[in-house]
Amino acid sequence: MPWYYPNFQNDMWRIFGYIFFGDKNHFVEPGQKTWRLDELKEFLAEKGIAIFDTALRIRRTKGTASDKDLEIVEQADLDGMLRKLPECQGVLTAGQLATQVFTSHYGVKLPKMGNYTEFNFEGRPMRLYRMPSSSRAYPMKVEDKAAYYKKMFDDLL
Repeated sequence: MPWYYPNFQNDMWRIFGYIFFGDKNHFVEPGQKTWRLDELKEFLAEKGIAIFDTALRIRRTKGTASDKDLEIVEQADLDGMLRKLPECQGVLTAGQLATQVFTSHYGVKLPKMGNYTEFNFEGRPMRLYRMPSSSRAYPMKVEDKAAYYKKMFDDLL
């Protein structure tokens, strides 16, 4: 896949468009079912938003993309990620599996949906935010998902 959240049915980039531009289709390529990746990457860099996977290799145990049907073969280097981002103050997980990986790795309490848990990484205070999945399979309107994410961005940006 060329980049994060490439499936046009996924709402992640609609959430970002809605929060920052008041338009859930802001990052949609007009007349096409695709994202304007160059604009999106530029926007994320400008805002200081990094994206990282919690797993480098996974195995699908069934023919679905559901977290419950994924087995992690190789976990990502979360410590290495945070070391490369010394200004990072918060991490967002947008799925059950990513949240489980992160809370297990750092031994932190599972935050309630839309909230955060504080923890320290090598003496640096951090927050782990748990957000609703951007998948359309998660039964919530884009605008309602965006309200959760906006609270986090208001805290951190």
